[in-house]
Amino acid sequence: MEEKPVEKKEVGRVTHYFTKIGVAVVELSDELKVGDKISIEGATTNFQQTVDSMQIEHKNIEVAKAGESIGLKVKDRVRENDKVYKLVE
Repeated sequence: MEEKPVEKKEVGRVTHYFTKIGVAVVELSDELKVGDKISIEGATTNFQQTVDSMQIEHKNIEVAKAGESIGLKVKDRVRENDKVYKLVE
């Protein structure tokens, strides 16, 4: 059985990164949910993770929509203008 390639769909970009707490601010161009698998990619950034928690103005949310800016806990350093992709199996 061959693995089908994972599709990537751009859902936003990083506008800020808080080093001490490991949180990226992501401006969304599409919907993102807790549990989604994402890939964050940029000039020196390239890793994948599952969305464990998101916040808007310090409140935990399950779903964020296009046009919203969210705080996203990330497992690695990211940089401004890194692209965020949702991975679709």
